[in-house]
Amino acid sequence: MIRRRYDRRPPRSDEPRMNERIRVREVRLIEADGTQVGVVDTRDAFDRAREAGLDLVEVAAEARPPVCKIMDYGKYKYEQKKKTAKAHKTQLKEVRLRPHTDDHDYNVKLERAKRFLAKGDKVQLVLMFRGRQMAHKDLGRKLLERMVTDLHGLAKVERAPKQEGRRMTMLLSHK
Repeated sequence: MIRRRYDRRPPRSDEPRMNERIRVREVRLIEADGTQVGVVDTRDAFDRAREAGLDLVEVAAEARPPVCKIMDYGKYKYEQKKKTAKAHKTQLKEVRLRPHTDDHDYNVKLERAKRFLAKGDKVQLVLMFRGRQMAHKDLGRKLLERMVTDLHGLAKVERAPKQEGRRMTMLLSHK
């Protein structure tokens, strides 16, 4: 395959072409405020961007002629990065307890749950019973209710305590 000097294919990297890297003769130009100028010579578009102190960025490389926009590319990348960070997928974190958990251990588990909820993750509280502890399910339920009251301003109950064999589970999410 013979490669032409002015290759019209879209860029191979994830980043769009900008400024001098745009090598087509004409582009469809969009100003920084969003108004469409129309089809202009690439040099004229680049000069307009330089006068505004901004970048000429190829927005739609596959269009004919390619669509370019005058914008601050650094600011644009920063906003895109913030958007992806904001769309952080919530994860399900698990905090395991036993019916006779001591106060210090309980406080450690509570702080861990607070940290998970502050990050926006969901917390599944798992209370595990052993042997004769199954006769005292009410103690386990009280422990889970205590955890909910201690997390009052930070969490809401998404799924109430539910007994599944030797485990009692409850799901909390960020308010």
